[in-house]
Amino acid sequence: MSLETLSENRAFGGVQGVYRHASTATGTDMVFAVYLPPAAELGPVPVLWYLSGLTCTHENAMTKAGAQAHAAEAGIALVFPDTSPRGEGVADDEAYDLGKGAGFYVNATEEPWAPHYQMWDYIADELPRVVSINFPVDEEAQGVTGHSMGGHGALTLAMSLPERFRSVSAFAPIANPTRSDWGRKQLGAYLGADESLWLPHDSSLLMAEQGFDGEVLIDQGSEDQFLDKLMPEALAQAMMARRQPGMFRMQPGYDHSYFFVSTFMADHVWWHAERLLD
Repeated sequence: MSLETLSENRAFGGVQGVYRHASTATGTDMVFAVYLPPAAELGPVPVLWYLSGLTCTHENAMTKAGAQAHAAEAGIALVFPDTSPRGEGVADDEAYDLGKGAGFYVNATEEPWAPHYQMWDYIADELPRVVSINFPVDEEAQGVTGHSMGGHGALTLAMSLPERFRSVSAFAPIANPTRSDWGRKQLGAYLGADESLWLPHDSSLLMAEQGFDGEVLIDQGSEDQFLDKLMPEALAQAMMARRQPGMFRMQPGYDHSYFFVSTFMADHVWWHAERLLD
């Protein structure tokens, strides 16, 4: 569980750090970032996990989402994991949406991905233990959010692990991957041809089957250039059919970029803070 500190910078009265550790789940070194608010100097604070999208590392949201100022004011920590294993010997693909930067938050069972692409176990189990041992966070007050592929991960983790996460939100999630070009390709590659094994990784299907024991916040841009791949209507319909408490907001004029994410980041940080600090 030992960490190597790659950088630490003062930010909004707290500390933004980047760290590396040897992962048992992926069999590689993994890099992640943690923001600790000023309140962490006094004791454990709630933690909000932010899962990033395709092609991203820990750095994209850390530098572009504008979350630290709001987290500092709210008194919650932020964790920014990577999106896949990396390094020599880790399988990759020429396409941007498969392989490195595209782990899809699943445990791969198929070659050549299985030896390292165990991102479900890494995010659900190993990294939380690393964070809880090394940082002053409250293990009983955890929320999760994410963008695009990370929104898919946030929703599937929260609905599958209700005892772990007290709150969940998502920005433009890949909402119906078992029916989408952003999903069928990756789930087939990582999990194999048996589509029944894909079902636990589809947030629309999970929403229809079990939902989330709490409120859900989804923001989606109406001018998102990837709407046909994200399929937000499937998740919205599942939420309505289940009468899931929460909000699904179609934001007029916004696209898929971090300009969209940063615009609504304050809403999401405070959404989680209200539930994690209750």
